[in-house]
Amino acid sequence: MTALPPGWSIRRPTLDDVPLILSLVRASDIAAMGEADCTADEVRADLTGPNTDMARDSWLAFDPSGEIAGWTYPRNATGAARDFLEVYVWPERGLPAQRPLLDLMLARMAGRAAELGHDPYAVRAAALPTEERYIELLTAAGFTFLKQHARMRMSLDGVSPEVPAPPAGVTIRPVRHDDEGEMRRFHAVIQEAFRDSDHPAMDYPDWRRHFEGESGVSFDEWFVAEAGGELAGVLQSADPEEGTGEAWVRNLAVLRAYRKRGLGEALLRRAFAVYAGKGRPQVGLGVDMANPTEAARLYRKVGMTPLYRANVYQTTVAAAGD
Repeated sequence: MTALPPGWSIRRPTLDDVPLILSLVRASDIAAMGEADCTADEVRADLTGPNTDMARDSWLAFDPSGEIAGWTYPRNATGAARDFLEVYVWPERGLPAQRPLLDLMLARMAGRAAELGHDPYAVRAAALPTEERYIELLTAAGFTFLKQHARMRMSLDGVSPEVPAPPAGVTIRPVRHDDEGEMRRFHAVIQEAFRDSDHPAMDYPDWRRHFEGESGVSFDEWFVAEAGGELAGVLQSADPEEGTGEAWVRNLAVLRAYRKRGLGEALLRRAFAVYAGKGRPQVGLGVDMANPTEAARLYRKVGMTPLYRANVYQTTVAAAGD
């Protein structure tokens, strides 16, 4: 395992470190893609998510002056046989921590595999194509290219706040968030619609815990599409990132039997109208470019374009023995 240089230090994070970690992630994002793309809520969620224990699964690295230089953590909210690791380092001065943090996290993956009951265990990581040094480290550690993920965006300038008409026979309305039965159906549509994709499943309690732990939830930006009296599609939004006002589509899902009827586009356009009515400057989302539903084509159709693309790499590890 690669050691940190002399004078460098490492420790476990706590929730008190959220502002410090956020400064690191934002500095890394700005260096890689020109702007920050993270919030304090997201950092907090990554530290405390399902199947994540800060005291065992995450590390912070500090340079000889005591400045934060790196952070690594895993993400496997569902407990499935697949994990995702992240390694953030401060641009330039944090580079000496990159390989040691990657080694620590990869070593921890064998233990996580055993604890979650999977052997072998898939481990993924992402890097922008321009992050050549990190890609070289991942390749040397046994990772191979798997697919691409795109971060898409569209300006809401000129988008009318008037509610657009849905397709014939379809009703688009806000979710009834105080109706437990409807919320369970909302979640079920997401899980069912993504069953034929690479989207990891999340059970209902964990799904609720995830968004309820955020600082704000605007349920008037969550929509359902009804067809024939059935919940056929849903759109789940997330509140804007701090300081940007950017609307965010967290999940867009249409059941297989109702696809190619314009429900996905209708849900998006309804959400865009509401975002615009609130004065949001733009809307963003993430999309798996290998999604078999060809979601990226729909997003381009409604006017969204890729802000950046990230390569996803994968390796496998054996579970740790007793």
